Amino acid sequence: MKKIICSVFTLSILLGMNACKQKENGKENENRQKAENTLLAESKAPFGAPEFDKFKIEDYKPAFDQAFAEKRADIKKIIENKEAPTYANTVEALELSGKNLEKVSSIFFNLNESENTPQMTEIEEYAIPKMTDLNGYIFMNDTLFSRIRALYDSRNSLGLDEEQMIVLDNYYQSFVRGGALLSQEDKAKLLEIDTQLGLLSVKFGSNLLADNKDFKLVITDPKDLSGLPQGVIDAAAGKDGKSWTFTLDKPSCIPFLQYADNRSLREKVYKAYYGRGNNDNQNNNTAIIKEILQLRQEKAKLLGYKTYAHFVLSEKMAKTPEAALSLMNSIWQPALQRAKEEKAELQKIADREGAGIKIEGWDWFYYTEKLRKEKYALNDEAIKPYFKLENVLQGAFDCAEKLYGVKFEKRTGIPVYNSEVETYEVLDSNGKHLGIFYTDFFPRATKRQGAWMTNFVNQRNICGQEVRPMIVNVCNFTAPQGNIPALLNIDETRTLFHEFGHALHGLLTQAHYPSVSGTNVKHDFVELFSQINEKWSVHPSVMPTFAKHYESGEPIPAELIEKMQKSAHFNMGFETTELVAAALLDMKMHLIDDYSNFNCNEYEQQLRKELGFIPEIEYRYRSTNFSHVFSGGYEVGYYSYLWAEVLDCDAFELFLEKGIFDKNTAAAFKSLIEMGGSKDPMREYKKFRGADPDPAALLRARGLK
Repeated sequence: MKKIICSVFTLSILLGMNACKQKENGKENENRQKAENTLLAESKAPFGAPEFDKFKIEDYKPAFDQAFAEKRADIKKIIENKEAPTYANTVEALELSGKNLEKVSSIFFNLNESENTPQMTEIEEYAIPKMTDLNGYIFMNDTLFSRIRALYDSRNSLGLDEEQMIVLDNYYQSFVRGGALLSQEDKAKLLEIDTQLGLLSVKFGSNLLADNKDFKLVITDPKDLSGLPQGVIDAAAGKDGKSWTFTLDKPSCIPFLQYADNRSLREKVYKAYYGRGNNDNQNNNTAIIKEILQLRQEKAKLLGYKTYAHFVLSEKMAKTPEAALSLMNSIWQPALQRAKEEKAELQKIADREGAGIKIEGWDWFYYTEKLRKEKYALNDEAIKPYFKLENVLQGAFDCAEKLYGVKFEKRTGIPVYNSEVETYEVLDSNGKHLGIFYTDFFPRATKRQGAWMTNFVNQRNICGQEVRPMIVNVCNFTAPQGNIPALLNIDETRTLFHEFGHALHGLLTQAHYPSVSGTNVKHDFVELFSQINEKWSVHPSVMPTFAKHYESGEPIPAELIEKMQKSAHFNMGFETTELVAAALLDMKMHLIDDYSNFNCNEYEQQLRKELGFIPEIEYRYRSTNFSHVFSGGYEVGYYSYLWAEVLDCDAFELFLEKGIFDKNTAAAFKSLIEMGGSKDPMREYKKFRGADPDPAALLRARGLK
C-alpha cells in the first residue's frame, strides 16, 4: 500500500518543496528559533537525512506553526505579485514553496503511523485543522486562482512540455476541486467540511489502533495450545513460561486461526479481528463512519457531483463508477463460484473428521490448512524456514539490480526513529546516488497494522537542483524469537516484494516537478508497480536464489517449489471474494446520496444479500476497521488494486514471453517507473505493451479462467 495522508497532488501543493535559493531574511530571532527547534534545524546527517535521534516531541507544534506561517508567506508573495502570471512565477513558485512544511509534515505524519502515542495523536489533531485552513487559503483565493486560470486558458501557446502541461492541468483541477469556483458562503462550508473530515479521520485511526491494542487472548491451559506449531507457541510465550498471549496483529492471530484446535478460541479471535472498531466501547467507529460519509456526500454535491464516488473517480483512470464496477463485477461471479466450491471441500474434511459442525468463518483458515496439507503436502511451517527475512530482502534487492541496474548498500550512521529501522543507500549502475531506503519490519504497540510505503523526502530536479528521495517501507512481520530469526510465510514474502515495488517507484523516479514525481500518479495506476514486483518473489527460477534454509543455508528444494506452484491457485476463491467484496463495499457506500438512515453494519448485510456473498467469508475489511477508506486516503479507491492488477498481470505476461529478466523489456518497464505522473499513464503503458491491456489476464493469473 502506498500510504496517502490526503490526496497526493493536494498534499504536494500544501507542503511545497525547497526553493531554488533561500533568501536571507535578517531576522535573528527567527533564525534562532530554527536553530533551537530540532525539527527545523538544518540536518548535519549524511545526505541531509532527518535527524530522528535529535527530535523532541515538544518541538512539533511550534515547528508546525512556523512552517505554516512560512508557507503562507510564500503563497502571499505569489498572490501579491504584480507581474503577469508566468509558469515560473506562479506554477513553479507554488512547487517551490514551503520548505519547512514539507520537512515537518513528512516526518510527523510518517512517524505518527509507526511511532504513535497519545502525544502524537494530540499533535495530529492540532495540525489537521491548520492544514485544512491552509488548504482553503490556497485553493479558495480568487487572485491565485485567476493566475492559474490565465495560464490554463493559454496553455497551448506557452511552449510547455508534457510534464509542465500535466502539472498545470493538475493545479487547475485541484483549485476547481478545492472550491475555487464556489461562492464565498460555499467556500466557508467546504472548508468546515474538510476540517471535520480531517479530525474524524484521525479519530477513526486512533480508535482502530486502540481496539487492536486492547485485545489479548491469554492462554494458561497448555491444552488450548493444541494444534499450534512450536514456533507460534514460542512467539506467544510469556516470561513466566506459564502463559501465552495472542493479539490481533496478523503474525499472531492468523497462525492461531490456521492451527488452533480449540474452535471456541478461534471464534473469539476471529470475531475480535473482524470486529475491530465495532465494539460497545469508546473505540466504536460506526457513528464516525456515518458522519464521514455524510460530509463526503455534502462536499461532492457542493462541488457539483452526484455522489462522492463520482467526485473521486472523475480524476482517476477509471473516470466513472460504472467503469470500476464493471471490472469488479466481471471478477465477482467467477470468484464467488470458486469460493463456494472451496467451502464444499472444507465441509467434506470436517464431516470426514466427525467434527459435527457447519463450516463458519473461524473454521475457514483452520480447515484450509488441513486441505492444503492433504492436497499438496504443504503448509506454512514447511515453507517458512526457507524465507528468512534478511534473505528475502536481499532477493528483492537482487531482482531490482538484475532488472533496473540499481544496488542497495547497507549504511550505518544515518539516524533512525527506532532501533529496529535499517538504512540503505541506493545507487545506479554507475554508482550514482539515487536515494535512501529505510526498512521498518516488525510489529510494535505504537505501530498501526498493515504494510505501506511513504516518503521522508520527495524527488525533484528543478532550478538546477536535484534532490533525491528518501523512502521508507513499514510492515508488520513476525519478529525474531530467541535464536530463531524472522521467518516469513509466502504471503509476507509477497508483501515485502509488494512494498519494495512501491519503494522502487519512489526511488527510481526521474521527474522534474515534485508534485508528479515517484508515486504521485493516478491512484489506480500506483499499485501496478508494487503488484508486478510480487511476481518475481514466487517465480520458480527466482525463489532458489534467496529462499535458503535459515539453519543449513540449503536452497529451497525443487519439489517444494513444485508443490507451491501447483498450489498457486489454492484458496483463490476466498482470497478474491474477500478482496472484491471490500472493494465493492467501498465503492457502493460512496454511491449513496442520502445517509440519513445509514448504519454501516446493516448496509454490509444488505450488500451481502445483493451480491450473494456467502457468510463463511468476511469482507477483507469491515467498515469499522477499513482504514484504507476512512483514514488512509483510499476512499473510493480500493478497487484500484484490481484495476492495477489487470495491468500488472498483463505486463508480466510480456516478461514471461520475453524472459523475466529480459533487458529490453525491463528497460521499457523502467521508463514507466521513472516517469512518475509526468506523462499520460495509459498511453505510455500501451507503448510498453504494444497493445491495450487484456482484462482477462487477471482471471488467468488467479486461475479463474
